[in-house]
Amino acid sequence: MSAPIYGRVALIGLGLIASSMAHAMRRANLAGEITGHARSAETRAVAREIGLVDQVCETAAEAADGADLVVLCVPVGAMGAVAEEIAPVLAPGATVSDVGSVKKAVIEAVAPHIPEGVHFVPAHPLAGTEHSGPRAGFAELFDNRWCLIVPATPDTDEAATARLSRLWEGMGAHVDVMDAEHHDLVLAVTSHTPHLIAYTMVGVADDLRRVTDSEVIKYSAAGFRDFTRIAASDPTMWRDVFLTNKEATLEILGRFTEELFALQRAIRTGDGDHLHDYFTRTRAIRRGIIEAGQDTAAPDFGRGAARSTKTERQG
Repeated sequence: MSAPIYGRVALIGLGLIASSMAHAMRRANLAGEITGHARSAETRAVAREIGLVDQVCETAAEAADGADLVVLCVPVGAMGAVAEEIAPVLAPGATVSDVGSVKKAVIEAVAPHIPEGVHFVPAHPLAGTEHSGPRAGFAELFDNRWCLIVPATPDTDEAATARLSRLWEGMGAHVDVMDAEHHDLVLAVTSHTPHLIAYTMVGVADDLRRVTDSEVIKYSAAGFRDFTRIAASDPTMWRDVFLTNKEATLEILGRFTEELFALQRAIRTGDGDHLHDYFTRTRAIRRGIIEAGQDTAAPDFGRGAARSTKTERQG
C-alpha cells in the first residue's frame, strides 16, 4: 500500500461530504491521521460513536492544529468565520481547502484569513445525496464523479494544487481545474437552478389544493418523484448557495424563463414541430450525460438497489 498523501487531515464539519471523505481516505490509505470537528455536540457524539475519524475535537482550531490539509465542510455562509477561527493555528506549508458549491464568494470570505505561507486551494466535489450527517457518508460517493479544483489566485502554489488533486483522484474522483467565476456559472446551470426549480415544483404541488396531499404522494410518477428527491436536500446549504451565487443563478433563471415562455407558446398554439425538435435536442443532452458515465439509462434515475438509500444530489 502506498504512503499517505497527507500526514494529517482535518475535516471541519462532519456531514455527508466530510464523512464520505473520511471513509474514502481510509479506503485508499490517503491520510495518516484524520481529525474532525462539528459545531453541534450531537454530531460530534455520533462521530465518536461510529469512529468516523481518529480524533473528534471540541473546536475547529483544535482539529486544524498541526494538520497538513484542512478541509472546510461547512455551509458556504459559515466558511469565513471558520477560516478566521483556525488561522492562528495553521502551519506554514499547510493547505486549506473546502467543498462548497460556490467558489467566488468562498474565496472572498476565506482568503483574507489565510496566513502567509499557507496554501488556499478551494475545491468542489460534484457528488452527494439528499441525506446528511456523519452516518450518511460512504466511501464510494466520489467514484467516477468530478471534483473541480478552483485555485484562489493565479499564483496559487502548483505543488499544493497537484497534491490536492492526487487526494481527490485517490478518493475515486476525476479532477478538473476551473476559475471561480466560470465554476459558479457552470454550477448555476447544472445544479443550482435545477434545485431551485425542483423546490418550486414541489411548492406548486403543495399550493394546488385541487390535488390532495395523498394524491401527490400516492400517484407520484418518475418526474415528480425525482423533483421531491432533489427538494429534500439540506435547506441551510441551499439557502447559502443562492445567496452567494446570486448573479449566475439569476442569469440562468432568466434564460430558463425565456425557454419556458417559448414552450408555453408552442403548447398554446399547437406547434408540435417546435415541441418535438426541442425534446429531441434535450434528449440528446441527456444521452450525453449517460455516455459520459455520470448516470445510467435505468428507469430508476440511476439508483440501483445497492444505493436505494444513497440517491444522488449533486451540489
